[in-house]
Amino acid sequence: MSRYRGQSIALLTQHGKERVIAPALEPALDCRVQLVTGYDTDQLGTFTRDKPRPGTQLEAARRKARVGMTLSGLPVGLASEGSFAADPWTGMFAWNVEMVVLLDDRLGLEVVGMAQGAARSAQLQTADWAALEQYAQQQGFPEHQLVLRPEGPDDPRLDKGLADWAALRASFERCRAEAANGQVYAENDLRAHANPTRMQRIAEATRDLLQRLQTACPACDAPGYGLVGREPGLPCRDCGSPTQIYRAEVLQCPACQHREVRPRSDRQFADAAQCAHCNP
Repeated sequence: MSRYRGQSIALLTQHGKERVIAPALEPALDCRVQLVTGYDTDQLGTFTRDKPRPGTQLEAARRKARVGMTLSGLPVGLASEGSFAADPWTGMFAWNVEMVVLLDDRLGLEVVGMAQGAARSAQLQTADWAALEQYAQQQGFPEHQLVLRPEGPDDPRLDKGLADWAALRASFERCRAEAANGQVYAENDLRAHANPTRMQRIAEATRDLLQRLQTACPACDAPGYGLVGREPGLPCRDCGSPTQIYRAEVLQCPACQHREVRPRSDRQFADAAQCAHCNP
């Protein structure tokens, strides 16, 4: 039986995240995701840099969840937080990491679901409407909304949530007229409701959270048991030296901290091409 059967769970969001979080959790956990409003989550940080996010991504998610619990008076709360950077392999492509955090004061738990993947997050600085049109099409506009501002990436005079061509053209003309350098800076609107690619990543992180909540700790039976890390050291097939390829997964309970190192079962050796000794 689900530990969350009949439980209302607070979700603080103003960007429509309940549309992907509630359908994943409610039927599986027999719970009710209660949308909490009346708080401007942009005060906790924005992707457009007008309000810097203090602390880490996880700390921001915790703060959101805690605010939702306080406003609703519920002992269990949810929140999600995203981050964007270059991909971890080549550093050439936009990459999105999403966390969905559940805080449970009844059980003293914090459970985190995660997902990551390629992002719709690109920028353009131009004075040419045709160039902006091409950029917008490449970024999936208007389904993926855009942000424009005059001059450059740090100008505070920004238009968010541009979602149709007429609004985009009007904003472009305004920004170009206001810019001392005649340039307009464009970027993806990374808020969840404005970026379907990011919303899909939040759905994936929610499914990861659900899997953890449905996995009980073998030591204390608390929900949330799951992967917390990987240990490198898979031996090279040719020389046997340890490589940076992971050899084992580390699972841990968020309640009692029971920990298990589970050797990977899909492969026993790393290719020589991945070995620093054979392929320096």
